[in-house]
Amino acid sequence: MSDLMTTREGQVLVVTLNRPERMNAVSMNLLQSLLETLDAVASDPSIRVVIMTGAGDRAFCAGADLKERKFMTGAQTRDFLRRIRYAFSRLETLDRPTIAAVNGLALGGGCELALTCDIRVMSETAAMGLTETRLAIIPGAGGTQRLSRLVGKGRAKEMIFTGRKVPAQEALQIGLCERVSPPARLMATCLELAEEMCLAGPLALTQAKFAIDKGYDVDLNTGLDIESKAYEVLLPTEDRREALKAFQEKRKPHFLGK
Repeated sequence: MSDLMTTREGQVLVVTLNRPERMNAVSMNLLQSLLETLDAVASDPSIRVVIMTGAGDRAFCAGADLKERKFMTGAQTRDFLRRIRYAFSRLETLDRPTIAAVNGLALGGGCELALTCDIRVMSETAAMGLTETRLAIIPGAGGTQRLSRLVGKGRAKEMIFTGRKVPAQEALQIGLCERVSPPARLMATCLELAEEMCLAGPLALTQAKFAIDKGYDVDLNTGLDIESKAYEVLLPTEDRREALKAFQEKRKPHFLGK
């Protein structure tokens, strides 16, 4: 059985961490499968949105597989950290929208995985947390940086210093997730959100994501310059001309990503 499963829902790819017996913990094999999947997505323009989720209803991802790590040498542990950082950064910089369907516990590296996605939708029964300090380590796959940028420095410190689990409704209130859904409706909610995104021009989504991400940590004038350049990329595209034509003809546009 593969550690990672993929299914297509039209223009949406659902990627499922498939280790429910280990609460979908991240192993070396899973990381390799994730990187191979991301490479395949990057070369397939027919995939407009990616949804990440976990198998079963207990966990989105419980973090690194500590049973596997128990037998690693120091060098192997450092190699694992390098690989997980690289894989998560690849997901974060994917040139199309990503949604984390957080179906259960997202702890440690599992929370860090959710943080790399553009949008997080949580089940009402889910919880997220960076619990590493309770294991005498710190988040090592980007958690200290991504969480503070998402919810603010003080709240990130409170979460990381205590290692507590944040339930879904609180996560929504503090901006850790964007939507909360009944458990039975979680995937349907994410697919509906993805389908809304698929109505937009795919090149426009790519440039919007680029402008937001690259402009977030710079001064306003630099950010506006980044936005202007991203806009310029779209002016000569076939999709833009198709959108104008469809508007004039009072019909839905048919975007080709060109």
